Amino acid sequence: MSIIKSNKMIVLFLTLVVLFTGCFNDKKEIKEEVFIEKKNLNIKTYIFGVHPLLNSKKLFEVYQPLVDEINKNMTNAKIILESSRNYASFNKKMIDGHFDFALPNPYQTITSLKYGYKVFGKMGDDSSFRGIILVRKDSNINKVSDLKGKIIAYPAPTALAATMMPQYYLQTHGIDINKDITNNYVGTHASSIMNVYLNKSSASATWPLAWKSYIKENPQIEKEVEVKWKTKELINNGLIVKIGTPNNITNIFSNVVFNLHNTATGKKILAPMEISKYEKATNKTFFIVTEFLNKFKNTVRPLDIN
Repeated sequence: MSIIKSNKMIVLFLTLVVLFTGCFNDKKEIKEEVFIEKKNLNIKTYIFGVHPLLNSKKLFEVYQPLVDEINKNMTNAKIILESSRNYASFNKKMIDGHFDFALPNPYQTITSLKYGYKVFGKMGDDSSFRGIILVRKDSNINKVSDLKGKIIAYPAPTALAATMMPQYYLQTHGIDINKDITNNYVGTHASSIMNVYLNKSSASATWPLAWKSYIKENPQIEKEVEVKWKTKELINNGLIVKIGTPNNITNIFSNVVFNLHNTATGKKILAPMEISKYEKATNKTFFIVTEFLNKFKNTVRPLDIN
């Protein structure tokens, strides 16, 4: 075979490798971050982003019925649900004003006010908004001090219930989180749970909703992993809307969401979310989060949404 033909075959082979790799990456991207349906160019669409409190597949299963219910009441407009690969991706979209509506955690809710959003509601059941710290049942970790020198997994630095509140708990119970332990931010709640289950970390942090949802689908994990510590409660996730979104669209969204608990259909939609209702709220409702964040920054570590 000539050198020219050989070189052509090498080029062809490399080209196919690149194309195959590109296709693989595209498929992975579509799986992890996707519009549930293509935009219809004949109507106005509004993007509803939910922060990654669940993996993308589960998030669509839980929140798409809510979006479908809202869309039943829309005329010449449509809400489109969008997931994000991880907290960093969600944060960037929020900062860039990508979402028209969003369900961020309380820290992200407060931060969103600087980027052209306002609060119009929140999840109910504040008593469920707390951090939990998981350990393996066979770990011999019985008191907080047993975590010294260990690896602790968290979803992300900006996860309020699942990271900041557990870190504040540890810091105020004798652990210097900046010196005594290794903090490993693994991207999602599912990854955090799996880290302790697979012995990649000695403990993991998450919050009750993610824990309950995950062990429903993976019951074997609860046989080996337990909730060891719980933080105090704070305030549940917010509902925000981009300033400038038409009032009639926001009103339709609000009327559906705030009345879910009053109908059988609505209660069925709420059940997988592990909450009893959504509530009206304003920017001021979340000022209590600012108080916690100030304590956190003064006691634990600096904060940066990026």
